[in-house]
Amino acid sequence: MTQKLKAAVAQKRTRSSVESTLAALKQVTQHAASQGVKLLLLPETYLGGYPRTCDCGTAVGARTPHGREQFLQYFKSAVDLGDTPAGAGDDWIDRTLPVAKGSDCRGDGTREFLEQVSRETGVFIVTVLIEKASDTLYCSAIYVDPSSGVLGKRWKAMPASHAAFERLIWGQGSPSSLQAVTTEIDGVKLTIAAAICWENFMPLLQHSLYSRNVNIYLTSTAESRDTWLPLRRTIGGEGLLAGPFWETSHDDPLDASGVNEAPEKDGLLIHEIDVEDCERGKLDMDVAESSSRNDSFKLTVEGLGLNLPPF
Repeated sequence: MTQKLKAAVAQKRTRSSVESTLAALKQVTQHAASQGVKLLLLPETYLGGYPRTCDCGTAVGARTPHGREQFLQYFKSAVDLGDTPAGAGDDWIDRTLPVAKGSDCRGDGTREFLEQVSRETGVFIVTVLIEKASDTLYCSAIYVDPSSGVLGKRWKAMPASHAAFERLIWGQGSPSSLQAVTTEIDGVKLTIAAAICWENFMPLLQHSLYSRNVNIYLTSTAESRDTWLPLRRTIGGEGLLAGPFWETSHDDPLDASGVNEAPEKDGLLIHEIDVEDCERGKLDMDVAESSSRNDSFKLTVEGLGLNLPPF
């Protein structure tokens, strides 16, 4: 049986509100489905936005009233998925956390919206968003399966050191959330993991995902510098990927220059991938097992087992 499927990345910008961005997400997912796409990756911080050029009025030892208002606007643009401040893991995924009286879900309904779009279109959605858990903002990647709903969610472990401002506005995610997820689409078995932006330059974090024997490795970034090109080639040369290494970037309407509501073009890059390329590539290099010399080199991650995820 063939092990091919169509996957796509969407080069889309964040809109001026969460509601309008969700509407755009639904539209692009429906369009992708009409093209036969089964897996769709959206940009970093697509929901919530990347506040490019904002400074929130900060300097060492100082804040300004204008900066606090700027941060308040950003905080309000984040989505609430109903998770706990420490990250509830499987309890959140399995919906075993308590729900407020009179409500049928935790959070603001974004999770349920994404699940509905995925279910109605038959497209597996991976998007990176700004999530608020109590009073902390996290840069989160979420995996949404058409049949099972949300399979997993992870928080960016380290807001980028090259963009110190990220460390001012986002919390550090728990490494225990660095899980891969498994699913089957049209008879094709997939083990999927996502690294967010400059996490792809963190070798130990990268290997913690490699060790799960993933065959679809996704990244989503708000950058487009040419340093990504050699990185893509290196990861592809490691025989890990089925199809191209996908990098999406966008300019965000929450930047200090104001909102840009100019019309967008199609914004989809579609590629048919052959998952068996991963097995073919192991003839040259097997980063998850033999080539990593697990008998001599050991990696441990606090709160995370590195066993292969079950199907």
